[in-house]
Amino acid sequence: MRVYLDHAATTPLRAEAREAWLAAHEVLGNPSSIHGAGQDARRLLEDARDGLAEILGCQSIEVVLTSGGTEAANLALKGLWWARAHGTRAVVLPDGEHHATLDVVGWLSSTQDADVRAVPLDSLGRIAPDAFADALPGAALATALVANNEVGTIQDAAGLAAAASAAGVPLHLDAVSALGQVPVDFAAWRGPGSAGGGLVALSVSAHKVGGPVGVGAAVVSRHAAPTPLLHGGGQQRGLRAGTQDVAGAAAFAAAARAAEAERESESVRLAALRDRLVRGIRDAIPAARLLGDPANRLPGNAHVLFPDAAGETLLFLLDMAGVAVSTGSACQAGVAEPSHVVLALGLDDRAARSVLRFTLGHTSTLDDVEAVLARLPDAYARAVASGARSGSGTSSARSAGRS
Repeated sequence: MRVYLDHAATTPLRAEAREAWLAAHEVLGNPSSIHGAGQDARRLLEDARDGLAEILGCQSIEVVLTSGGTEAANLALKGLWWARAHGTRAVVLPDGEHHATLDVVGWLSSTQDADVRAVPLDSLGRIAPDAFADALPGAALATALVANNEVGTIQDAAGLAAAASAAGVPLHLDAVSALGQVPVDFAAWRGPGSAGGGLVALSVSAHKVGGPVGVGAAVVSRHAAPTPLLHGGGQQRGLRAGTQDVAGAAAFAAAARAAEAERESESVRLAALRDRLVRGIRDAIPAARLLGDPANRLPGNAHVLFPDAAGETLLFLLDMAGVAVSTGSACQAGVAEPSHVVLALGLDDRAARSVLRFTLGHTSTLDDVEAVLARLPDAYARAVASGARSGSGTSSARSAGRS
């Protein structure tokens, strides 16, 4: 029995999304064409946009369809930077952000002379609200995760948006990990906003909620005018040129509707499965430690520190035992480096190399959890022994496989 507990990386395609995607391909026409076939495609596209807007708490015109969450974050951050007020150069960046944000801000710093103002996390992965507010005055833009993709801690999105509004600083929120698991409401979080400031952009991705890979959206406030990344057609308010993916939009909307319809009941179910997993891990491995906020966290997330065991070794051994988990963001898969999120919690390099992320989703069952608990103790013992033999606790997965 193979077990998949890496839903934060990607979750299985929902039947509703598959059916919507196939049905959309029966509609022939470019949605930018003015003939009847084109307008049939346009109606399907706009129905999908309307559906996404309803779920995201925004206006349809504010939904800019993209190739995924990474492009959406790039459009928001680079676009807001290039459209910033003259003379502003600071970007407010909390520690522990996703690499789709970190790498963009790093690029702005290295090539565009941006001044990065870091904001610390506390030991539970929460953004310090006072430090965030103190970093805002005079900044060109700010960004933050709604929920941390590694440790699962949920942030006060409305509070961050209010602070940005008070400072007159445009804010981007990354809601990729949050969509389908917690309420996402762009208008409510934005509140009254301010001229050019407050929450003006939000990024989401289809494949995190059971939609297809390669589809996402940036919610861009009608009050904002970021500079586009792409030119060549003027589609989507001129913010994202190119022929729009009608089938992808339809599938995304169908997946998001299904995820939202079951969100409350699934949150209860997944939290119960997660709590069973955490209890079982603690019973079998008392030294193991749950990271992130123990209460205000994503319902399907369990991010666990396993002392004296290298995370990549544990991952490899569990994979050989038929269990798929991760050591952190899938965007950094294959890169043997300590978790920057764990370091941001105040833990050391050794701890940051000794973590696993278990994430449950809409196909997860109690049998999955019990299967992991049955296979984990042996994998942990072998990983500890492998580390002891190497004398580092961070031995290679390949040497562990030979043990």
